[in-house]
Amino acid sequence: MAIAIVGLMASCKKDVQVVDPQTAAVTSEVEDTSNITTSFYNQKAIRSGFNSNIGGYLEHLPRNYNNTTRNYPLLIFIHGIGELGNGTSEIGKVVRNSVPRLLQDGKFPSTFSFSKSTSPQSFIVVSPQFKHWPGTADVNAMVDYAIKKYRVNKHRIYMTGLSMGGGVVMDYAAVHGERLAAIVPMAEASYPTTAKAQAIAKKGLPVWAFHNSGDNRISSSYTVNFVKYINNYHPGKPVFKTIFNAGGHNCWAKASDPNYSYNGKNIYEWMLQFTRR
Repeated sequence: MAIAIVGLMASCKKDVQVVDPQTAAVTSEVEDTSNITTSFYNQKAIRSGFNSNIGGYLEHLPRNYNNTTRNYPLLIFIHGIGELGNGTSEIGKVVRNSVPRLLQDGKFPSTFSFSKSTSPQSFIVVSPQFKHWPGTADVNAMVDYAIKKYRVNKHRIYMTGLSMGGGVVMDYAAVHGERLAAIVPMAEASYPTTAKAQAIAKKGLPVWAFHNSGDNRISSSYTVNFVKYINNYHPGKPVFKTIFNAGGHNCWAKASDPNYSYNGKNIYEWMLQFTRR
C-alpha cells in the first residue's frame, strides 16, 4: 500500500495520519463521524456481507427496475476512510458524502441524458462499507456480487470514490480496468507511479479526476501526477483532471453535484458516454 495509515479513534472523531512515502510529510486528517444516519431514502441498507472486508452495502435501484427486464448501468461508490465500519450498525456512515448523500437528500436524478441519440439512463448504485482499507480483491468481489445479483449492463460499469475511495478506484483500475467503462476519482489517496499509470493507460480507461489545489490532507500533486503519467502512455481515451481553486480536502461535494458540469456534462453524463466492449 502506497500510503501508510495510522488511525486513532477518539470520541466520535477519527484522526488519520497520511504519509507521503516520497517526502515523509505527514498531514492530519480529521473526519467527524458523529452524524450517522439510521434511516434511508432512495437506497436500501443490505446488512449482510459476502466478503471478509465487506459487512454490508447500500443499494439503489432504478425507479422501474422491478417492472422491467432490461439491464442497467452499474455505479459503484467507494467511501472515504472516515466511513469505515462493520456494514451493519455502522452502515449509516456511508451516506455522509457524495453519491449516497445525494440519494439520501433526494438530489440524485432518476435518469441522465448524455446524448441526443441515446435514451436516458438510470443507474443501479451500490455503495459497500469496508471494515478496513480495501484492496483490489475486495472491490472485485463487490463487482462480481453486483453482476450476479442485479441486472447489470456489463458494458456500463462505472466507479467513483473519494479520498481513500478515490485511491482505491485508481488502484482497482490499474489491475481490473478492463471491467470498467469510466472512473471518477476524487481527492484520490493512491500514490501515483508510472507502473500504475501505464497499466491504466493500457486498459484504455477514461478518467476524470478531481482535487482541490489547497488540499491539506492529500496533496493535489497525487491527482496532477497520476493524470500526467497516464497521458504519457497515450491511453487513447480521455484522461484529464479538474483542480478546483479551493482549500480543504472536500472536492467531492462540488464534483459529484449533478448541477456541476464541464463542457455541458456532469460526471454521471460524462461516464455514460463510454462503454466497455
